[in-house]
Amino acid sequence: MKPRINLVTLGVSDVAASRAFYQRLGFVASPAGNDEVAFFDANGTVLAIFGHDALAHDAHVESRPMPPFRGVSLAWNAADEAEVDQIIAHALACGAQLVKPPQKVFWGGYSGYFSDPDGHLWEVAHNPFFPLSEEGQIRLP
Repeated sequence: MKPRINLVTLGVSDVAASRAFYQRLGFVASPAGNDEVAFFDANGTVLAIFGHDALAHDAHVESRPMPPFRGVSLAWNAADEAEVDQIIAHALACGAQLVKPPQKVFWGGYSGYFSDPDGHLWEVAHNPFFPLSEEGQIRLP
């Protein structure tokens, strides 16, 4: 069996509000969703949003308040530094919160962070060591 990630699900406090945020960000909601869950094509992976308590119930775990830092981030890689700046500016205009302004980073790239309305971290990065395909997918060396 070959490991893969097909779908990433975010537990959110308000599915409708999160659906609207991600649509403003540019993700297109699939008709496969409903009032309880939304699915977005993320260029080869599916981003899903589901009620926080419902997600905990589905996994048979205790629903706890979402901590400010969850130890996880999602990443949106850009073709160059200017695109990182554009994506961060767009996310802020869509209602995201700036966590870390875009800047040159120790590993030789350029990145910044924003959070969605539920505090899920998104890194927006240009990594010159991970070229992107024409579809925007990372091709690892």
